[in-house]
Amino acid sequence: MIGARLERFALPNGLRVVLAPDPAVPVAAVAVLYDVGIRSEPPGRTGFAHLFEHLMFQGSAKVPKLAHARYVQTSGGSFNGSTHLDYTVYHETLPGNALERGLFLEADRMRGPRITEANLRNQVDVVAEEINTNVTNRAYGGFPWLHLPPLLFDSFANTHDGYGSQVDLESATVAEAEAFFERYYAPANAVLCVAGGIDVGETVELVTRHFGDVPARAVPVRPDFAEPPLTGPRRGESHDRLAPLPAFAAGWRVPDPIGELDAYLAHHLLADLLAGGEPARLVRRLVTDENLVTDVSAGLGLMGDALAVRGPGAFVVSGFLPPGGDVDKVVRVVDEELARIAADGPDEDELTRLRTMARSRLLRELDPLIGRAKLLGVFEQQRGDAGLLAGLATRYASITADEIAAAAAALCGRHRALAEILPGRA
Repeated sequence: MIGARLERFALPNGLRVVLAPDPAVPVAAVAVLYDVGIRSEPPGRTGFAHLFEHLMFQGSAKVPKLAHARYVQTSGGSFNGSTHLDYTVYHETLPGNALERGLFLEADRMRGPRITEANLRNQVDVVAEEINTNVTNRAYGGFPWLHLPPLLFDSFANTHDGYGSQVDLESATVAEAEAFFERYYAPANAVLCVAGGIDVGETVELVTRHFGDVPARAVPVRPDFAEPPLTGPRRGESHDRLAPLPAFAAGWRVPDPIGELDAYLAHHLLADLLAGGEPARLVRRLVTDENLVTDVSAGLGLMGDALAVRGPGAFVVSGFLPPGGDVDKVVRVVDEELARIAADGPDEDELTRLRTMARSRLLRELDPLIGRAKLLGVFEQQRGDAGLLAGLATRYASITADEIAAAAAALCGRHRALAEILPGRA
């Protein structure tokens, strides 16, 4: 999936570039990842990173408002952007003969987006509507990634609402947006990844032509977002007038995904052992045998990006209970299963299944060209080498039963945070 040939270089302005040629595909994917995310937002400006992502689509130095979308779509391509805990990404997938157009568009907004009062106010309204659609007026909106962090962590960076409060969003100013761009959207704070049916020599020339004259700026020092361990269990509940059933999410802190990668990946397989399909232990016990929940899941990360974080993360077990369900009994079962795995580990059949699931999941993530480009960019940005991604499947396959047992034992030894959703009004 990831060819042996990756070209990695940096321009004089500091922009890091990864080229991943794949002659088997006729299209090209362009992804630009900036080293700024939800954790970067200052107090009083919740949701600012996401709001700024929206502003980056409102025109740029040479591109009028709405023209970015028109240029991509009339070329037969697609585009999008997204804000994450540790990065913000903008991307296009285009026919190979339209690659230069995508590079021009990304370079132009790296040079300078059109930050105006009218654009800012308009996008504040757009984000407010997004919050209404995805959180306020949706059952279980934002659960658990908006509910669990305030219990599991302590610092503002790790606990605040990444969508943002309406007060913070409406009070944002053009001067703050301009300062945010100057601080975080420097070329040296970004990674450009181009993947697909590209000629490497030609692409190097195009990248240099379009990005080489973007002015260099200083790169901010990334803070350390680590936190001390919890000193005791934590629990919180909220009411949801739209929720038909009670819901829960139990969270534990996990090893550092950068410095302790093998231990971190073992937690990934542990999640599959607990809730990855019908044979999984919690599915069998909680859903099939004891009917304590209607559904259960387990995973790494709060936003579905287990391989794209480098700060404090979470191991999460969540599910929905039938009316009148007993969440304490459910959590006791989770603890019992973790203790069993810590004592005995998975058996050989389970270990084979877990390794296969991990490899399949990784291949599914890398199969879409843009998924490949984004993850290569993440590894370059967060680990300093996109090439490390090529060995990840082998790394999953080498995880042992003892390492999965150790992951379960580590959770058993850590305090847990428990977030509950109760149907109806408070």
